[in-house]
Formats: sequence, structure tokens, C-alpha cells
Amino acid sequence: KLHTDQDKGDGNLKYILTGDGAGSLFIIDENTGDIHAAKKLDREEKSLYVLRAKAIDRKTGRQVEPESEFIIKIHDINDNEPKFTKDMYTASIPEMSGVGTSVIQVTATDADDANYGNSAKVVYSILQGQPYFSVDPETGIIKTALPDMSRENREQYQVVIQAKDMGGQMGGLSGTTTVNITLTDVNDNPPRFPQSTYQFSSPESAPPGTPLGRIKANDPDVGENAEIEYSISNGDGSDMFDIVTDKDTQEGIITVKKHLDFENKILYTLRVEATNTHPDPRFLQLGPFKDTALVKISVEDTDEPPVFSRPWYLIEADEDAKEGSIIGQVVAHDPDITKNAIKYSVDRHTDLDRIFNIYSGNGSLFISKPLDREETPWHNITVIATEINNPKQSSQIPVFIRILDINDHAPEFAKYYETFVCENAKAGQLIQTVSAVDKDDPPQGHKFFFELVPEFAVHPNFSIVDNKDNTAGIMTRRNGYSRSKMSTYLLPIIIFDNDYPIQSSTGTLTIRVCACDSRGNMQSCNAEALLLPAGLSTGALVAILLCIIILLLVVLFTALKRQRKKEPLIISKDDVRDNIVTYNDEGGGEEDTQAFDIGTLRNPEAREESKMRRDVIPETIFQIRRTAPLWENIDVQDFIHRRLKENDLDPAAPPYDSLATYAYEGNDSIANSLSSLESLTTEGNQDYDYLSDWGPRFKKLADMYGGEDSDRD
Repeated sequence: KLHTDQDKGDGNLKYILTGDGAGSLFIIDENTGDIHAAKKLDREEKSLYVLRAKAIDRKTGRQVEPESEFIIKIHDINDNEPKFTKDMYTASIPEMSGVGTSVIQVTATDADDANYGNSAKVVYSILQGQPYFSVDPETGIIKTALPDMSRENREQYQVVIQAKDMGGQMGGLSGTTTVNITLTDVNDNPPRFPQSTYQFSSPESAPPGTPLGRIKANDPDVGENAEIEYSISNGDGSDMFDIVTDKDTQEGIITVKKHLDFENKILYTLRVEATNTHPDPRFLQLGPFKDTALVKISVEDTDEPPVFSRPWYLIEADEDAKEGSIIGQVVAHDPDITKNAIKYSVDRHTDLDRIFNIYSGNGSLFISKPLDREETPWHNITVIATEINNPKQSSQIPVFIRILDINDHAPEFAKYYETFVCENAKAGQLIQTVSAVDKDDPPQGHKFFFELVPEFAVHPNFSIVDNKDNTAGIMTRRNGYSRSKMSTYLLPIIIFDNDYPIQSSTGTLTIRVCACDSRGNMQSCNAEALLLPAGLSTGALVAILLCIIILLLVVLFTALKRQRKKEPLIISKDDVRDNIVTYNDEGGGEEDTQAFDIGTLRNPEAREESKMRRDVIPETIFQIRRTAPLWENIDVQDFIHRRLKENDLDPAAPPYDSLATYAYEGNDSIANSLSSLESLTTEGNQDYDYLSDWGPRFKKLADMYGGEDSDRD
């Protein structure tokens, strides 16, 4: 209550309240100054209020006293129960933990004033979870209460903890929480096989790695504590079988390690051991963390394919071995008790050329075609062995055949040599080093010898020196060489090898004579270059070239003019060629445009193509000698003279007789050639009376050439 000494009780003063909660929580009677609480107060929400009060004259509105401040303090009562920080706690502890092992601490708070009585004093107790766990009443720490709790027996526990204020006395408020406790696993259990003996079977044909069965040892632990490693500790089958661990199922898989043989052994015994891979040293006193079991494996008989005596065969055969010669043998047998007969064959996919064959009864390999080491030094074939009574049972083996070399190839020059000798060369000068190659491959390596052919054993111009290292040097035997006298030398060289039988070949070395400088460097090898006198001026050279061109044009013009003025051989109205055309049995006549190439009459250089002429008998064709083309010669006069001499000596050179197209009658005709090209006599002294004896088909020719009168006509 507020009151001022100025208040006479006449109602002239008015009390006013301001500050925290004024008008809402606290209300003042403006006439009497009494202060009332308008609502329920909560200390935990606000424990202290600061208010200000003043009294004013109602008539003047003036304060009769200065404003005063006062504090209202809320006293606490036990109206709040303890509350845990979580509604539910989760904790874990390893199994087999000792008594008093701390699990988790729970905490509860009380909103009441801890400084006023015991309203905020909290005490913890366990309502559910005994006798396994206990709780410290002051700290709220939960601990184990029983020793050696086993996860395998019980894994989950639910504990209810109570927190009570007023120090746990009667009338205090309380709150509860739930704690879920899980026991984690430790490796406290060894693996155990559910049975002591296991039995499996396997066919003898099972390849290595084939699984035969699974065994499993039980371990109640979980995770890595239950991981097991399987092994074969002993037994007569430890070399024939193996066991591996399936990491997903923790099973032991028994597999075949080596090929089984029913005929050799039909029953194997194994001692299999299962061991924990992560033992806990704290529990080793409980016993060995492993177990053993006996595994028996029986081998079943199967029809097996033939077995070769070797995994592969290597056979050597001489290159000159005759067809039908036996070069080797493969051997296979039936491993079964029945010992079935076996036949042999060659897989033709590996011998497409059918060079080899095999005797089906005994496996002897022999040659069917000639061998050539230089073409194929190795042959890789496959031989198949098949049971006669059961063709499905077969096996194959690789056979490597090496062809042994014989000396059947002669050595030859290693390459084409472009050899030259300087005109100013001195005697004994090395102008070329030659070497040889040989397709053969002698065991001791190649050894070649070089010498001149017997006809040139003592060559006047060159000699050969064997270097004893499979090379030879070509040496000069005289001082100086002349291109004008001899521009090219041919030097035949014999090359021998050192194997048996000795093989040899003759190679011809072409040596050109060239102009060289003082150091022996080649400058020119054309013989025509000698005809140019040294020291001529450029103007003189141009004048010489112009003269040569003018002379060439005159010669060509004269030759063309003579061709135009040449009279035909037959001027008669009854052209012999027209009549002969009807006898196309003897020749094609003018209609046979392929008899010969008329272009050769106009272009003498066409003879360089060496075309076969159809207007002469094949047996009389002469080999045309190739000559250097015009553009390679500078001396035109020398060129024309040589060409003229060639044509004078060549009976097949143009111009041809116009009747030359009918010269060849064929091998089956009894008539001789009608061409005058091959006749040594003139038309006037020939006798054609024999045409009358040839029958009616040659009557027209007999009338034309049979008598002198017809010739005159």
C-alpha cells in the first residue's frame, strides 16, 4: 500500500503506478494507494519487478511529493518438477564388462530456486533395469550391476530413471526418462563345426579349381569377431585338394587342386581346421579359438581322353628330306582301365598345305611335300589322338617342327653396284668393295670367297682381292683408262660359299669409265663429252649446235620426200593384193590391219618397244639391239652413222615389201613362203610351175605366175 502525509482523506489526491507490470500485473487503487496483483505470478518467468509511484492533486494536477521507486520480489515455491535433457537416451557397452562399468550419465534440471529450500535439489533413482544396472543418485551415472553379461544371451536392455526434487523426500515432484542400452559383441566364442565328419565325391575328370562342396563352422559372435579362416591341417589329400574361405558366408569351399586319377587312388582324407582371424587376448583363457573336422573325398571313375607322353613335341627335319620320310613320333595312351586303342590325325587347320601327315596307328609323322627352310623355317601343327571305341574322347598336342638348313642356295651380290673407274686412275687403286648374301643359314655362319671367272683369271684391266671377311675389293691393273676407246667394262665374278655342297654363282660387275678431278671425284661418265674440245667459247658451242640441228632437219626432210615418191611394186589393174584377199586361208590381206604396225615406217624409234612382228616367220626374228636415244648423244653425225649401219645389217628393218603380210602360211601348209623378202633370187628367174601341182585352190596363182607370158602381160 502507498500513502503520503499530504493525504487528508478528503479524496483530493490521486495515486498513479508506473513501471514493470503496472496496469497489467499490478493495479493500484488511485484513492487509497492499495496495490493488488491482477494475475498469477511465476518466479521462474520473472522474479523481480521495479515500480514507481506518485501522488498528484486532483484539482491542480501537481505532484504533492516527488516520485518514489520500490521493488516487488517474488518468493519461490516448489511448483516445478525435475526435467531430463532428453526424453530418451541410447547407450552401448561391451558384453562381459565388469561390475561398475560406466554406461551413460543422465541429467535432470529443476526450474525452482536452488537457493530457497530444497525445491531444486534433485535425486536420481532407477525404476526399471534392475538388477542389471544401477544409477548414482547424485550424478545420474548409470553403471553395470551384474558381471559377465553375455550379448549372445540378451542384447537389448531398457532402463527407466527417475529424478525427484525436495531431496527425494515425500511430497517432492519427479520426472522420468528411458535409457536403451545395447551390449556390443566381443570375440568370446570360438568357432565350432556342427558335425565331426563330412563326405564329398568328385569325378576324376574334374579340372583343377572345381568346387566339390562347402563346410561351415558356427560362431555366435558377429562382425569381424565371427570371421573364420579355413585350412587343411593334414591328411593324405592335402596335395590334391584345397580349401578357400567365402568371406560373405564364412563357409569353407573344398576345391580340386591337382588332376585326379581313379586308377591311382579312389579315396582321400583331409583334416580341416576353422580358426578365428581376430581373437581377443582377454578371452584366450576360455580355450583355443579354432575347431577341426574330418573330410572324406571319394574319386569317381570317368572315361578320360587320351593322354600324350609330353606337353608338347619338338621335331627337327632336314630341308632335303624326301617325301614319305618319317621325321618323328608322338605317343598317347588311354589312362582308363579299359586301355582303348587310339588313332592319330593331323588338325588340317594347322597344316592347310598338307605338308605333313601321320600314321594313324603309331603316331609317326612323315613328309608329304618338299620342304623349303628359306620359305618357312618353322611349322607349328596340332596332332589329335582319338579313342577308336569312343570318338568323343580326344585330345590334342602342339608339335613344333624345325626345318634344318642345307646348302641349296648360291651366294650372290648383296646389292646392285654402280662402279666407275677414273680415266686418270693408277694401277692398284681400289675402286669398289663388294659383298655377298646367301639365303641359307649355316650353323658356323657364312663364309664367302670371290674370284674372277676362269676366262678372265688374269684380267688386263682389273683384279679382285678377297678380303677374307666376306667382302672383296676391285683393283685397277693399269694406269689410265680412255672413255673414247672403252666406256664400259664387264667384270664377271664368281662367288663361292663354304658349306657342303659348295654353291657358287657368277655376278657381273659393270664398270664405267668416268672423268674425275684430281681428288678422284667423278665428274662425268658420258663418252660424248670427249668430242667437245676444251676451251671453246659459248658462241662456238651455239654455232655447232645450230649446225647439228640444221643437218638433222635436212636428213629428215630427205627421208620423208623419198617415202612420198616411192612407186608401188604392182601397178597392174588386177592388183594382186585384191585377188589374194579372197584366199584368206593364206593371209588376211589388206583387211588384216593388225599384220604389222605401219607406224614403225614413220617412227624408227618405235622399234625400241621390241614388238613382235606378224609379217615374218617367228623363227627368223632377230633380237633388236637397244641403242641410246637421240637426246643422250651430242654427236649427231656419229648417231646417224651407227643407226644407218644397224639398219643395213638388220633384215627386218623397214621399208617392208608390200606382200610381206602374206609371208607366213602356217605350219600345216605344204607350200613354202610366197614372200620375196626371204628369196635370194629375183622374180625373173623364179619357177612357179609347181603351183599347178597344189590343186584347184591355187589355180588362180598358177595362171598368174605359171608362165612367162603372164608375167609380161
